[in-house]
Amino acid sequence: MSEALITRPFGNTGIDVSPIGLGTVKLGRDQGVKYPNDFTIPDDKAAIRLIDLARDLGINLIDTAPAYGISEQRLGSLLKGQRQNWVICSKVGEEFENGKSCFDFSAKHTRFSIERSLKRLNTDFIDMVLVHSDGNDLNVIEQQEVLEELQRCKQQGLIRAYGVSTKTVAGGLAAAQKTDAVMATFNLDYKDEQPVIDFCEQNNKGLLIKKAFASGHICLAGEDPIQASMDFIFSHAGVSSAIVGTINPKHLTANVAAVVKAIAKNTAAI
Repeated sequence: MSEALITRPFGNTGIDVSPIGLGTVKLGRDQGVKYPNDFTIPDDKAAIRLIDLARDLGINLIDTAPAYGISEQRLGSLLKGQRQNWVICSKVGEEFENGKSCFDFSAKHTRFSIERSLKRLNTDFIDMVLVHSDGNDLNVIEQQEVLEELQRCKQQGLIRAYGVSTKTVAGGLAAAQKTDAVMATFNLDYKDEQPVIDFCEQNNKGLLIKKAFASGHICLAGEDPIQASMDFIFSHAGVSSAIVGTINPKHLTANVAAVVKAIAKNTAAI
């Protein structure tokens, strides 16, 4: 490891995260995904090598969800003996069955989902849990029971922090006001959620970026799209970490190098 990532505070949660996190949808699900190229779910040996590489590169944040097929179950085994090295982020609200998603934001299902994730992940607590919104962000945040149940789980020590993976600007702002964290879409092709990033920075809320490369679709003529994407994302101080879902070791190494370079550029510019 030539250059280690330096962890940073995740809002006011007391959790420190690496500025890049490893997304694990490709460890558990290959149906209904929106990537430009087909992929094969890696076997355990390849998955272990990927996780070991991530850790060696300085990544401590790993992102999963019940909707990611068997991702949680696999991580429960793959992370055995090294739980202390990882900040685990999982989700509630979305289930993926028989090739399609369904959603349940009731208190009962939220509790069931948390308890199931704890068993699957083979852990006593989950560092952060996000609500997997169905797109009706404000309804989920203001009228459903999910946030109240997550607060109870936090009080009981089952989770350390909670928030919402949103799909709208209004939803992101509401989530930032009512919870510890937001996961928002932000990349060179989609900048609409800038107000969410600004609000999180001003109010010391944790902010995760999803689709940093537009699910692999970013393409810039004459430029390195990875470096340009990371330069853009990390020029915004409100960003805590970007979740990148690669299963390619070379891509992961390149992504980390791009983040280190982007943060150095931003620090030098301050």
